[in-house]
Amino acid sequence: MRKLAIIALMTLASPALAEDVTMNSVLGTTLDEVQASLTAMGYDVRKAEMEDGQIEVYFIRDGQMGEVYVNPRTGAVSKLEIKS
Repeated sequence: MRKLAIIALMTLASPALAEDVTMNSVLGTTLDEVQASLTAMGYDVRKAEMEDGQIEVYFIRDGQMGEVYVNPRTGAVSKLEIKS
């Protein structure tokens, strides 16, 4: 139930999240929040873990794979790589 509330709040609070993940995205401060944000944006999360103090998530959408690093203190994207 908490996960659904987080997804709903993040979707309403950040209309940009309905689009693509960018360097300006704020996805959440926990693994669960980041995964929920990406899933709500239409990404298929393949793997999520903590690495070097950052939340690291591998995802795929529309045949494109990518990886995003998120600062767990701010929830902001610190690195984004889309592989074509």
